[in-house]
Amino acid sequence: MLKTLLSTLGIYKLYEKWLWYQIKNGRKPEHIAIILDGNRRWATGLSLNPWAGHHRGAEKTEDLLDWCLDLGVKSITLYAFSTENFQRSSKEVDEIMRIVEEKLGELLKDERIHKNKVRVKVIGRPNLLPENLQEITERVEKATKDYDEHFLNLALAYGGRAEIVDAAKEIAERVRTGDLAADEIDEALFEKHLYTAHMPQQDSDLIIRTSGEERLSGFLLWQSAYSELYFLDVYWPAFRRIDLLRAIRTFQMRKRRFGH
Repeated sequence: MLKTLLSTLGIYKLYEKWLWYQIKNGRKPEHIAIILDGNRRWATGLSLNPWAGHHRGAEKTEDLLDWCLDLGVKSITLYAFSTENFQRSSKEVDEIMRIVEEKLGELLKDERIHKNKVRVKVIGRPNLLPENLQEITERVEKATKDYDEHFLNLALAYGGRAEIVDAAKEIAERVRTGDLAADEIDEALFEKHLYTAHMPQQDSDLIIRTSGEERLSGFLLWQSAYSELYFLDVYWPAFRRIDLLRAIRTFQMRKRRFGH
């Protein structure tokens, strides 16, 4: 059994090196966005409580940060909790909020964040989150607000339509107060009011969704206009570095015309 396991690990490492050799000289996506799907199904398959899957999924995001930093990816946006997810059982929602609060607290002391100048931001409607989670969010964002080498966005209480509505409301208020004329509104101005306005590149180059589902579920509706989409039949807690490398390889093989 042990011999078989060691053999499998050896093959995995060889395959990982081969994938890296294929992509290392190609263009890397600057902004990768991931829909972290399949936590509950992963846990159910192992006869565990749903929040065990959420906890393992949160740990997987730490691996992802390492992989992306190693690959030179500048920005990551993670779809962790939608506005619709509040409809789940109160027990599950409370546990997810607890896990997120714990992980954000760890980011405050994470040397990777400060060494690599990673700006951390929660995007969505933070007023819908528990007060203690709002407080730790503010602390993390304040501690990293001057960093600009990398960006880590956590989409919490997020909805793509809600993002566009919120941007429209802000612009409408500026027009109402006379701060802005209606004929000044264009795409560039609209982007300045999106949740991702703090980023040098808001548009996502590559969107990955785990679990086998092939839809965006309202994720980054504006920013995904020209994104390459990559769907894979792997639950998020089981996501591996080779899955990320495969996604980047697919990204490099596609011809990006941007509407031309």
